[in-house]
Amino acid sequence: MCSGHAATKDQMKRRFAIALVTAPDLKTARKLAEVVLKARLAACVNLVPKIESHYWWEGRVERGTEVLLLIKSSTARLTALEKCILRVHPYDTPEFVVVQISKGNKRYLKWLAASVNSD
Repeated sequence: MCSGHAATKDQMKRRFAIALVTAPDLKTARKLAEVVLKARLAACVNLVPKIESHYWWEGRVERGTEVLLLIKSSTARLTALEKCILRVHPYDTPEFVVVQISKGNKRYLKWLAASVNSD
């Protein structure tokens, strides 16, 4: 295998990502999804309601029910996506964690790229 082929394959692995964001309720999660989709910062947002979160906050262990957003985007859009989430999100310190997509269906990834106007 030539190194040029490996570099191209490696670049494809890092081209797309999923941002994990939690929201306090379904109404807020739907608003966040709408905002990032309309701005073309995401191709798809899945909402997973009624997750139970346990976390440290201000020196105490807290627990609450939240909605998890799985936001599919391109790595080129991640900075703008994060800024948008931070601007609109009601939490003081919203979760914004990124997981790289290492492999996926070619047709799906092509659709994802087109949906976020990614090159």
